[in-house]
Amino acid sequence: MADINPLALSFILNLPALFIALVVHEYAHGFVAYKLGDNTAKFMGRLTFNPLAHIDLFGTIILPLMLIISSSPVVFGYAKPVPVNFHNLSNAKSGMIWVGLAGPMANFITAALTFLILLSGFIHHAGVLQFLITVMIINLVLGVFNLIPIPPLDGSRILMGLLPRKLAALYARITPIHGMIILIILLSILRRVL
Repeated sequence: MADINPLALSFILNLPALFIALVVHEYAHGFVAYKLGDNTAKFMGRLTFNPLAHIDLFGTIILPLMLIISSSPVVFGYAKPVPVNFHNLSNAKSGMIWVGLAGPMANFITAALTFLILLSGFIHHAGVLQFLITVMIINLVLGVFNLIPIPPLDGSRILMGLLPRKLAALYARITPIHGMIILIILLSILRRVL
C-alpha cells in the first residue's frame, strides 16, 4: 500500500477535526443564548450541529487549507458567527458573559471527552487515534484562542460584560476589523516564535 502524502494526511486529519470544533463552538453560543431568552439562532436555523449551517467559505475552508499547505504550526479557522440579540437576553450584561464563555467551554468539554476516549484504551486503530488527538488539540487551541479579549473573539464579549458601563462603551469602540489587525500581528509574532 502506498504511503499517504503528508500534506494530504494533514488535510484529512485537520479539516474534519476543525469542523467538529467550530460546529460545537457555535452551537454552544446559540444554545446558551436560547436558554437565556434569545431565539434568534433557533429562528435562523443556526441552532444545529449540521456543519453546512455554520460553514464560512473563507474562514472554514480556504483559510485552514492555506495554513495546512503553508505548513503553519497553527491551523485555525472560523465559522459564521451564530446571531445573538443581546437585548433579548433576560440580563444583557451577564448574558453576554455566559454566551461568550459558552463556545470556549464547549471546546474544552469536547477536548476533555476526547481525552477520556483516548485514555479508555478502546481505540487501537492508528488513524483513528491520530484523528482523536487532532480533535483534542484543535478544540484546546480554539478554546484558548477565543478567550483572548480582542474583538471579534469571545474573550471580548466576556470582558465587555465584566467592565463597568463607561469602560465597556470605550472598549466597544475597538471594531472587529481593528481586532483582526491586532490578531494578525499577534499570529505573525507567534509563527516566528514557533
